[in-house]
Amino acid sequence: MSYQDAKLKIFTGNANPVLASEIAQAVGVDLGRCQVTHFRDGEVRVMLGESVRGCNVFMIQPTSAPVNEHLMELLITVDALKRASAKSINVVIPYYGYARQDRKARARDPITAKLVADLLQTAGASRVICMDLHAGQIQGFFNIPLDHLVAMPILSDYFLGKGLQDIVVVSPDLGGVTRARKLSERLGAPIAIIDKRRPAPNVAQVMNIIGDIAGKTAILIDDMIDTAGTIALAAEALIEKGAREVYASCTHAVLSEPAMARLEEAPIREVVVTNTIMIPKEMHCEKLVVLSVAEIIAESILRVHEMRSISELFDD
Repeated sequence: MSYQDAKLKIFTGNANPVLASEIAQAVGVDLGRCQVTHFRDGEVRVMLGESVRGCNVFMIQPTSAPVNEHLMELLITVDALKRASAKSINVVIPYYGYARQDRKARARDPITAKLVADLLQTAGASRVICMDLHAGQIQGFFNIPLDHLVAMPILSDYFLGKGLQDIVVVSPDLGGVTRARKLSERLGAPIAIIDKRRPAPNVAQVMNIIGDIAGKTAILIDDMIDTAGTIALAAEALIEKGAREVYASCTHAVLSEPAMARLEEAPIREVVVTNTIMIPKEMHCEKLVVLSVAEIIAESILRVHEMRSISELFDD
């Protein structure tokens, strides 16, 4: 498919070029020519290889690990696009890094999610498109339009296609109840909640399981899996309490060490994630199922360019 509008251009940095290529193909355009390299001291160097004057430009770059590197690539490319007279600079961030520090949980804490929002706006972004933000209030940190996409339809369609029986959707913590309820409504299943506490970052302790999970197929749903401590612990607790089998799912596969080892050892049948973050081939395993978000992002890009509604994509 070829999209006949020279005023629509898509660029990418080094964070997830495979996803960017899928999105561009789904839109029907070629990826814009852009070189992102480094000076010898490590500074990021961006060179646009074509004119963007008067164009609606979409820059695709998740701020995943190495987050500082990819964030700087994004900011510098946005600056280059602004100085090259792009009509609009639409920043597509499938995974929004630094989102976990979204409030002052303790005295003297930074709010990095707001800092990143300020940096993007100062660099010259005119719109942001994100997917499954860690906290919904991050949308309010921007003074420019923000479109918040969700991967729930992709994940729910996958599980519906498996024909699982006696399902219970499980939130791994109290904060994820809304997400679990949305999946449960799509699957026509009840929900359960794991009451946990987090004494330190990346450390979780299960306190109690609220809901009936005995003899059922449990589907754990979260926005991200980082070190997999929460998911592994939750799966063990579910099996101990009588769940027949456990599936785990999330939008963002951060997968910091020792995530893969924990997932391999945990009593989980499948770990279903999306490709918002590029997962190296050496980290793939039999349990890992990766679903693509390219189609939904591509459709969102077309709707923004043509000034059509995005919310219609998610209206049931």
